[in-house]
Amino acid sequence: MPRSVNHVASRAKRKRILKLTRGYYGARKNVWTVAKNTWEKGLTYAFRDRRNKKRNFRALWIQRINAAARLEGMSYSRLMGALHAAGIEMNRKVLADLAVNHPEAFKAIVAKVK
Repeated sequence: MPRSVNHVASRAKRKRILKLTRGYYGARKNVWTVAKNTWEKGLTYAFRDRRNKKRNFRALWIQRINAAARLEGMSYSRLMGALHAAGIEMNRKVLADLAVNHPEAFKAIVAKVK
């Protein structure tokens, strides 16, 4: 009896991954094994960088708060300590947004905790 292979399904699977690698450089877009490896590695990068993105944004917020706090004559660490001592529960994302877009509101917060 001849061997039966489901070419339709295997070809569809290959086409799906080759479609996902469209736009990649060189053999990464059209050679099956290279494209598959590149696509799989891209998924691991995406998983890793979803977590790194959170770290990067937190670092950015801290830098913005520190810069705005130093204009008011305080360091970042002293400001955060004073905020916690005063019982003001405000996260770094909101503080950084205030520092950049609403400096007068940020000045009022700093004045309240001084």
